Amino acid sequence: MSEGTMQRRAQRADLEVPATPSRQGGTDRRARRTGRLNRALVCAAAVPTMLIAAGCSSDSGSGDDAKKASESASSATASPSPTVQAAAYSKLPEACQVLSKKTLGELVPKGSKSGKEGKSDDLSTRASCSWDSLDNNGVDGSQFRWLNVSMLRFESDAARGSGDELAREYYAKQVKDAQSAAGAKNAKTESLGGTGDQATAVRYDLKKKEGAFKQQTVVARVENVVVTVDYNGAGLAGDKTPDAGDLMKVAKKAAGEAVGSVSEANGGSDSGGSSDASKSPSKSAGSSESSAGKA
Repeated sequence: MSEGTMQRRAQRADLEVPATPSRQGGTDRRARRTGRLNRALVCAAAVPTMLIAAGCSSDSGSGDDAKKASESASSATASPSPTVQAAAYSKLPEACQVLSKKTLGELVPKGSKSGKEGKSDDLSTRASCSWDSLDNNGVDGSQFRWLNVSMLRFESDAARGSGDELAREYYAKQVKDAQSAAGAKNAKTESLGGTGDQATAVRYDLKKKEGAFKQQTVVARVENVVVTVDYNGAGLAGDKTPDAGDLMKVAKKAAGEAVGSVSEANGGSDSGGSSDASKSPSKSAGSSESSAGKA
């Protein structure tokens, strides 16, 4: 073998010698870095997709929350307003026609045709009529009588209450006012049954310059209407003072007829009796009924 040939083999052997440890370690590190870089690139490519999905999920949740909040607000706004029971009676009878001619003849002799209607802005809500008479025109002593029938009807109102409740309050006020009349002496209060839903009679003596008067007041409630009968009498110019018991008897009769007229005017057939036979008589005016509101 020639020297030249041996030299070429030696050079090829040198080229085939394995890498040294230091060189081999560097190669391994480069491979690992390349692998990590590839994995990072794959992850980076996946991140936008994940973010987009998360973003869509977040938006969907926000939309649901907003929808729920809107529905809740709408529900609160749409909550029903308070309601009250409708009033039983929608009108009043003609005040000067609530009593029969016979009853008027007993109450106001010689004055049964002299009814004077009271002023009112709305006769379906407030009405009254009054009568007065002297049975002998004041000659040689006389008997004086004065009668007034008033009616007040209450409508149901969501803010104030039902017509029935408002009428109860006004009824109590009327009774209290009768009991506390200025100058009243020997006052007596009596509960009445069979006259509307509630009824109370108050009577007292009243001294005036014209003479000694006997005052009778009957307050009755039928559903959402309050009827008040004021009746008084006196013996003038030396005539005798009338009997309070006799006056009260006809005053109660007048109250019963007036209550019956209210029912009849609204299509009923009640003739002064209670609208519910099972109801007990009303309590006396001294009971703890609520004080009245404005009419």
